[in-house]
Amino acid sequence: MQLNQLIVDENNMAFHPAMGNSYQVNDVAREIISFLKDGKTKEQIVENITEKYQADKKEVFIDVSDFLAKLKVYRLV
Repeated sequence: MQLNQLIVDENNMAFHPAMGNSYQVNDVAREIISFLKDGKTKEQIVENITEKYQADKKEVFIDVSDFLAKLKVYRLV
């Protein structure tokens, strides 16, 4: 998985050294990347974010799904 090579710094700048690409991500996206690197499933990620931010589970599901789709477009997952 290309995502494992992605480095995210304290300013939420993500860099993929092998591809030479940089991305600006927000705090939640950074968490999602971390969860994916830890091997968590989409459902586990949704549960964690819903619980942490006390957000609506359906909205979190849609947002996580959208972010995962973007990672696929960038060929990171």
